[in-house]
Amino acid sequence: MSARTPTRTVVTGIGVATPNGLGVDDFWAATRIGKNAIGRITRFDPSRYPATLAGEIQGFVAEDHLPNRLIPQTDRMTRLALVAADCAFEDAGVRPGDIPEFDMGVVTASTSGGFEFGQNELKKLWSQGSQYVSAYQSFAWFYAVNSGQISIRNGMRGPSGVVVSDQAGGLDAVAQARRQIRKGSKLIFSGGFDASICPWGWVAQLANGRLSTRTEPERAYLPFDADACGYVPGEGGALLILEDAEAARRRGARNVYGEISGYGATFDPKPGSGREPGLRRAIELALADANVSPGQIDVVFADAAGTPGLDREEAEAVTAVFGAGRVPVTAPKTMIGRLYSGAAPVDVVAAVLSMREGLIPPTTNVTLSPEYDIDLVTGQPRTASVRTALVLARGYGGFNSAVVVGAVD
Repeated sequence: MSARTPTRTVVTGIGVATPNGLGVDDFWAATRIGKNAIGRITRFDPSRYPATLAGEIQGFVAEDHLPNRLIPQTDRMTRLALVAADCAFEDAGVRPGDIPEFDMGVVTASTSGGFEFGQNELKKLWSQGSQYVSAYQSFAWFYAVNSGQISIRNGMRGPSGVVVSDQAGGLDAVAQARRQIRKGSKLIFSGGFDASICPWGWVAQLANGRLSTRTEPERAYLPFDADACGYVPGEGGALLILEDAEAARRRGARNVYGEISGYGATFDPKPGSGREPGLRRAIELALADANVSPGQIDVVFADAAGTPGLDREEAEAVTAVFGAGRVPVTAPKTMIGRLYSGAAPVDVVAAVLSMREGLIPPTTNVTLSPEYDIDLVTGQPRTASVRTALVLARGYGGFNSAVVVGAVD
């Protein structure tokens, strides 16, 4: 008896909110031409901190999109996620009641949880007393709150959860969603959002020692550049609607952006062990899972850590798998900053839109260091036939994840 062919998992809806665009059209219009959105922080006074730049989402007014009852319950990241979920439903042509509630689930990723909400409530605790702390503090800060609020708002009672693996978490969540589709779920929301641009969140981010302290937006986040000096954080992310390809066909899905066709994840060895970092192995696992060869990958969306040591590890992993300069590499996150759990889902969105247009967005502001043998797309977008893309993500502490995204005719 032949083995059963695994269920194909396709992307049928997108909700995205990034510093350079709210919604698919605005995001892609800015990303395809390399529009930068990094600037001095405006959400609080950063003058007392060594790092002062971030990718902020401007012009988002949650009250314009959400019921008033949800505003006091939610952190900024959750409000962004809830609006993105509404947009993804609309994009997919699905309403919450169209699919049985137990056939729909939510798997998201989070790096920090609702930091700004937590800061505000702790401030009340210290300055006014415990009786002034919101009861919603019990969950609004929590890593799983986006999954919970999206599922409650939309009546989704199928398999749900949260993944916490820093920047790699967005891909890990997508992979977990694919597993649930293969187990029989018809539709799973997946992706990630983070929004920790507040004093409490800022101090936590500074603790890792990797934030850029430069004050010029165009020179602060320069992955694979000889002048690399750290990264700039950002806020936002993306939610994807993933469906069983056959179920999507039967319901007449109007958008099928691409297929999540392969996934691999590893963990780096202990520092000082002398063993190779795990990113290369994650790439190889993802390619094997997708049943594609390195020569079939048309573009790599890099993690782009922005620190020399981590950039070197990533460049070496890409070169080891694909050969020197054999595959285009890009990091459009240089326009918006690293969005933590939201970063890789945004790269997946950029990958499927690259397939749709036949265009690879650029890595902005960067001059490739001769130290790295990669074909980095810099300066201008590059016209190319993109059928298969590889998205990479690494999380603080040793997480490595890779996802292969394929075009669907």
